[in-house]
Amino acid sequence: MRLQHILIPAALVSLVAASAYSEETDRYRLEKSANGYVRMDTQTGAMSICEERSGQLVCKVAADERAAFQDEIDRLQTSMKAMDERVTKLENSLSARLESKLPSEEDFNKTMSYMERFLKGFMGIVKDMDKDNGNGAQLNSQKT
Repeated sequence: MRLQHILIPAALVSLVAASAYSEETDRYRLEKSANGYVRMDTQTGAMSICEERSGQLVCKVAADERAAFQDEIDRLQTSMKAMDERVTKLENSLSARLESKLPSEEDFNKTMSYMERFLKGFMGIVKDMDKDNGNGAQLNSQKT
């Protein structure tokens, strides 16, 4: 019984490893050329020039692909530089400087105190006017 617990997982691991190895070996195709080999990545289509040195295969990205990679790197660097300049400009803009100058808690509370006193005074004036006109009873009856 214990032997099955060991053999079954071991068999599964070896099958998975063999499958992964098979996929990796099928990924590249080598074709003989006059100067060595051409290797193609069957997943991406990338091509490399390979030559045999000291019994090992050494591959380099093809010149046209290297130029395409360099063009893309240059384009991305230019884009990043433009974004960095834009961020710097936005950070230094007038609106950003104004946003950073929000009132302190003390200033806010002081302003709210002024508004509260103003509204209390205004409501007092309205109540006095209602009393003078005798409309206090009418307003109270309309509220209910």
